[in-house]
Amino acid sequence: MASFIWAAFSLLQMKMKMIIRHAHRVRNTLLCAAILMLAMAAAAGPAASSPVQTLEYAFDGHRVTLDLYPAAGAPRGAVIFSHGFTRSRHTLSGHAVALADAGVLVITPDLPCTFDFRCNARAISALVGSLRAGGTFGAPINKTMLMGFSAGGLSSLLAADTPGVVGFVGLDPFDRAIPGETDRLGLAAAGRLRTEALLMRAPPSRCNAESVAAPWGKVISALWRDELIEGASHCDFESPSDWLCRLACGETDLARQQRVRQGLLDAAARWLH
Repeated sequence: MASFIWAAFSLLQMKMKMIIRHAHRVRNTLLCAAILMLAMAAAAGPAASSPVQTLEYAFDGHRVTLDLYPAAGAPRGAVIFSHGFTRSRHTLSGHAVALADAGVLVITPDLPCTFDFRCNARAISALVGSLRAGGTFGAPINKTMLMGFSAGGLSSLLAADTPGVVGFVGLDPFDRAIPGETDRLGLAAAGRLRTEALLMRAPPSRCNAESVAAPWGKVISALWRDELIEGASHCDFESPSDWLCRLACGETDLARQQRVRQGLLDAAARWLH
C-alpha cells in the first residue's frame, strides 16, 4: 500500500512539473504576442514624436476645433488636412504625424459646415491667411499644401487658388452638383485651378460615388499626377480609419495605405522645399 501511495505521489509530482512547464510556455507565448501586437500598433498608429495642440479657431460665426502638429525642427511649410463627410480631424492624424515628422507644420480642423463646401473652403482659406500673417500659429509660413479626403477633397479644391497655396492633393475625392448650377462644383473649380495638383483615387465604388471626381484629372491644367490605386477601398486614404468606414466602404490594406502615405510625402518634398 505504501509503495502504491509513493508511486502515485511521484506521478503527481511529474504531472505538476509538466503543468508548470506548460504554464511557463503559455505565459511566454502570450507575452511575446502582446509585445508584437504593441509593436504593430505603434508602427500603424501616430507616433509620439509630434505633440498635438488642440485649439479653437473663430471664423465667420463658426468656432472651429483644430489640432496643430508642430514640425520636427524649423517648418519648411504647412499642410491643412480636410476630413470626409461624417468624419473628423482624428481620422487624418496618422498622416498629420508623418508629415510633421518630415518637417511640416500640420493643421487638421473639424470642418464647420457639413454640406456647404464653399463655407468649408472659406474656413480653409482663412487658415491659410493666418499662416501667412503669422502670430496665431507661430512665425509666418508662405507655402501651404491643401490635402482633402473624400468630401474634404472638394472643400480643399475650392480653396486651392488661395494665395500661399502651392499644391493640392485630393484623396479619393468627392464631387457634387449644386442645385441651380449646371456643372458639378468641383469639376468647375478644377477647370479654373492653376495650382499644381495630385489626385490619388480608388476604383469606382458607392463610397466615392462611382469615381465622381475622376474627370478632375482631365481639366486641371497643372496636374502633376493622377494615381489610381488598384484594389483600394475608400478607407485606405484615411489614417487611421475605423470599423465604421470599413463596414460601409471596404477593408483597408497596409500596402495600399503606405502607397497613399508615400504620395503625401512625395508631394511635401515637391512643393515644400
